Amino acid sequence: MVLFEEWQAWTHAMEHHYRHDTPQDSAERPQSAQWLSPTFWDGPIDLVAGALGGAATVYVGQPLDTVKVKLQTFPQLYRNAYVCFVQTARAQGLRGLYAGTVPSLAANVGENSVLFFAYGFCQKATASMIGKPSARELTDLDNACAGFLAAFFSALVLCPTELVKCKMQAHEEILRSQYAGGAVPAHARVNPYGVCKSVFREEGARGFFRGLTSTMIREMPGYFFFFGGYEVSRTLMTPPGKTKDDLSVFRLGVCGGIGGWCLWLSIYPFDLIKSRMQVLTDDTRFVTVLMSYLKRGLPGVRDMYRGLGPTLLRTFPATGALFITVEYSRKLMHSLTGKDDDDYI
Repeated sequence: MVLFEEWQAWTHAMEHHYRHDTPQDSAERPQSAQWLSPTFWDGPIDLVAGALGGAATVYVGQPLDTVKVKLQTFPQLYRNAYVCFVQTARAQGLRGLYAGTVPSLAANVGENSVLFFAYGFCQKATASMIGKPSARELTDLDNACAGFLAAFFSALVLCPTELVKCKMQAHEEILRSQYAGGAVPAHARVNPYGVCKSVFREEGARGFFRGLTSTMIREMPGYFFFFGGYEVSRTLMTPPGKTKDDLSVFRLGVCGGIGGWCLWLSIYPFDLIKSRMQVLTDDTRFVTVLMSYLKRGLPGVRDMYRGLGPTLLRTFPATGALFITVEYSRKLMHSLTGKDDDDYI
């Protein structure tokens, strides 16, 4: 404990020194000492905060995410979300509702750690490009654009883990269709490792990136609305004379929930196409799947929103938990490194 306090005091003193550097001091500083600068911690802290937020999201919203995937991939088997939830719970219990939790954790922890890491970087890049002194000077629209750019990087991490998660969630229905309603042998059931092994055996490494195009199309505009909705909500819910950082836990959670709704309302049909491409491997092209719905007219468009109800129901508390966890863990970690929270961007 004493060593930690001494280390913390030393790093704080060094950061204070570097914060008041002259241009000549900065030029003369060795490259090996750059890690001591105040901004060094921003990336690792955003990475860890995003990972913690991703884990919180999964445990809060996984059951209704399972319902969403089942309704998207096998709409003929369930009349509505409630029937799907009840039948899954009766047939498979809590384990069925939390099917795919391991790959979902991998997906959300991986995606959100990269997302928030890239978001912080893209905020700084956006501020630099438009000539603003720091990311704190960005408008809500600027932050939304930074989220759009950050989603490109997170999609590369998300696609393989999301594919495994969707296959796990719809595995029971796939077996039911293969065995025509008869008894399913025990050896036919698989775990995440079995799914990965099957995908690699049948399609190679490329198979894990099935649906990457639709994932990109979903993620990038989706996170424009996600971060935009979150920042606009924070602006509107900030009391007079206060800043966004002064919001209570409840208000922060509500802002996160609104951001989540903005995300899913804007991109839900693309998520459905992605799920079908990843689970039902017959459909290989994004445009082919999209046109198969549009050719059916209004009923096809309506089917593209199958599962939206449980998605919105799941998203509000899940993304609320995400942003609460990210914001407060980020503040905690900045305080442990001896930095003022105002310095984090």
